[in-house]
Amino acid sequence: MYIVGIGMVKIDRYYDKGYMQLIHDAAIRAFDDVNSYEPEVVVVGNMLSSSLYNQDSLAALALDAIGFRGLGGLKVEAACGSGGHAVIVGYSLIASGLYDQVMVIGVEKMSDYPTSTVTSALAQAADAEYEYIYGISFAALNALVMRLYMLKYEAKREDLALWPVRMHEYGSKNPYAQLRNRITIEDVVNSPIISDPIRLMDSAPIGDGAAVIILASEDTARKLSDTPIEIAGLGFGSDGLDLSSREELLNPISIRRAAEKAFRMSKLSPSNIDVAEIHDAFTITALVSIEGLGFAGPGESWKLIKDGRFAAGDKPSINLSGGLKARGHPVGATGVYQVAEIAMQLRGDFPGVRISNAEKGLAMNTGGVATLTSVIIMKR
Repeated sequence: MYIVGIGMVKIDRYYDKGYMQLIHDAAIRAFDDVNSYEPEVVVVGNMLSSSLYNQDSLAALALDAIGFRGLGGLKVEAACGSGGHAVIVGYSLIASGLYDQVMVIGVEKMSDYPTSTVTSALAQAADAEYEYIYGISFAALNALVMRLYMLKYEAKREDLALWPVRMHEYGSKNPYAQLRNRITIEDVVNSPIISDPIRLMDSAPIGDGAAVIILASEDTARKLSDTPIEIAGLGFGSDGLDLSSREELLNPISIRRAAEKAFRMSKLSPSNIDVAEIHDAFTITALVSIEGLGFAGPGESWKLIKDGRFAAGDKPSINLSGGLKARGHPVGATGVYQVAEIAMQLRGDFPGVRISNAEKGLAMNTGGVATLTSVIIMKR
């Protein structure tokens, strides 16, 4: 299975564009990236079209947007992990033999509503009966995890601030990134408290975006692209919906299970990965993701980051896009952006910070507080 085409729009606040225009703009770029193409089916990753815009049947809307009315399609929802899950569904449609060419679209609109409204909509991915009903937000849920991490592993607030500083450095060089300003440790620790110890600069911004990848079977891929990227392994994982029932808050089983499946399928290990895009909606998400994927031991990721690990040129180099923190996090689209960015790193044409001669990459996308996770491993 191969990625043969990629198209993305810059993540931003598009008050003048709806779902159709964002999908159209990303799809046109994807079509320009292949020799010739006519999709057989579309898979759309999205979280908030129903709760914010009263819009279901998003696959039909997407097909209208790209001019292929009449083809089949479906929407995939896994909260902030919808994009990565959509890629795996698209892969499965080809692996099953039903189709040879599938277009996977990740799209999200968030900017038209006040932050409080968006926060409430996002919180629907928590447990409705035991968490959401009491008004807790995802910032608050992640703050519980971050506080526990800092206490257990004796990490200082300034130490954890190094991650968002690095993300803004990379984002400043990515033309697709929403936040392209550099920041300092002082900017992070002095930014407004969202939910202690999480501050504004620990948090991904609200934004809109669309990303598209075109998948093709092995027999078809070479006809469509001179630089097809193989999807070598993938996996799903889940954890308890409510945090209070989880066995381990700092080592989510969803990340470990998804990674184990993807590494087993690809016949690779964490030490083989050259470049990765991981989920860092909050600083703490980055730390538990790095550790859950096997790139660091429990409680070790912040120490390694402090020592300069996982930066550009290291193995793996992580979130050279700027991550969710700076590239942006249009929630249902994020996983497709990640897969597209890794594919471009492997092709050697990512327009921001990139490493040379990368051969193996990984994209990890999760919804909720690491509740529904996908891991996708790619090879040049």
